Amino acid sequence: MKNPESSPAASIPDVFDPTCSSRHALELIAGKWPMLIISALENGPMRNAALMRRLGDISQKMLTQTLKELERNGLVIREDMRTVPPHVEYSLSPVGRSLSETLLVLDRWAETHFGALDAARERYDTERRK
Repeated sequence: MKNPESSPAASIPDVFDPTCSSRHALELIAGKWPMLIISALENGPMRNAALMRRLGDISQKMLTQTLKELERNGLVIREDMRTVPPHVEYSLSPVGRSLSETLLVLDRWAETHFGALDAARERYDTERRK
């Protein structure tokens, strides 16, 4: 967000303001992997390998990077069980849980409307080939 001292309106969050931190929040979750990881964790803690299986086609590098970014921003909690061999679990923080509730609506929308999107894309591509 802009410097709060610059004007009274500057303290009002505005995702259309490029200097507002609320825009960073949107950028953080806008990608495929953050959204899927948060949704995957909504039913409770998971280990790294379980997350990889659940997500299907994510690389270890991308999973690690995304989990670190989600942890850094307070959406995911990493718990090291301090065992040998290492056992680490990831879970949603309270703010991560609040986000997962919102993402669940988006997940259901995608699952309901993917057919219409696929059909529209096919029509568009067919028309452009003519």
